[in-house]
Amino acid sequence: MVDIAENPPPEISVAIPVYNEAQNLGPLVARLMPALEQAARSFEIVFVDDGSSDATLDALRALNAADARVKAVSFSRNFGKEIAIAAALDHVRGAAVVLMDADLQHPPEIIPAFVAKWREGYKNVYGVRRDRAGDPALRSLFTHVFYGLFDRFGETSLPRGAGDFRLLDRQAVDALSRMRERARFSKGLFAWVGFKSIGVPFDVEERAAGRSKFSYGKLLRFALDGLMSFSSAPLKIWAYVGMGVSAFALAMAGYYFWRTIIYGVDVPGYASLIVSIAFFGGMQLFSLGVLGEYIALIFAEVKGRPLYLVAERLGVEER
Repeated sequence: MVDIAENPPPEISVAIPVYNEAQNLGPLVARLMPALEQAARSFEIVFVDDGSSDATLDALRALNAADARVKAVSFSRNFGKEIAIAAALDHVRGAAVVLMDADLQHPPEIIPAFVAKWREGYKNVYGVRRDRAGDPALRSLFTHVFYGLFDRFGETSLPRGAGDFRLLDRQAVDALSRMRERARFSKGLFAWVGFKSIGVPFDVEERAAGRSKFSYGKLLRFALDGLMSFSSAPLKIWAYVGMGVSAFALAMAGYYFWRTIIYGVDVPGYASLIVSIAFFGGMQLFSLGVLGEYIALIFAEVKGRPLYLVAERLGVEER
């Protein structure tokens, strides 16, 4: 272990999860350096390579060799962005930590504004997108629906337009590092820890190179994990649905009982019988599916596996 007196923690750490971003790393660091030199007395940049299959790790080795303030942790395989964020927060040492993406959609020039708010006493300074004009219409609709559902059923509300681009005080980082759940939804965790917070507006830039790693399927999975991690409403709602269906069945039983007494027995309707069986069977399977999702989350937690495995460290101490 290195003596802290000989290697004091930097004032600002920048934590960046990366996956197949080899082409973006050089331009990103070139823009980060002047922004950090303007904002901080000392700093470090810590990348977490999430099992990239391109030349990302080679590029990180070259950047570390050129400047020791650029550091990296490389996973043994791909564990996902949310786990990479957790690993990044585990390995940074700064009094404040800026979390951002590597694709340059999060402009490094906003960091001095984050740091200024932090020095005013804010411990969670998050970037707020000014607009979502560049997003596809379908994605914007899904985002709007998700935020509405999370505000209605989640344990806490999410600031609209806020994402992973933010500055966190060391106190908030330490609180987040204590949360070791595997089905992680970082935006929810950032809101859940609380602390004095403020938003800083920014304009999202075009991706420098490559393309987004999130398909609609992955985004849907991510949204479901977020809702289930911060709400038990999907479980509770089926109790109310069950009571409603039971009440409807009792009412129909009473109706047909008196109808039979008054008008006699009707010829049974095959179509209505098949439709009702299919409908209620589908409801039962869907409710079992919701239960299965929660059980799967419990199963992943009780196995107690580590969140990630590190294959290589560049300038970063094991913690």
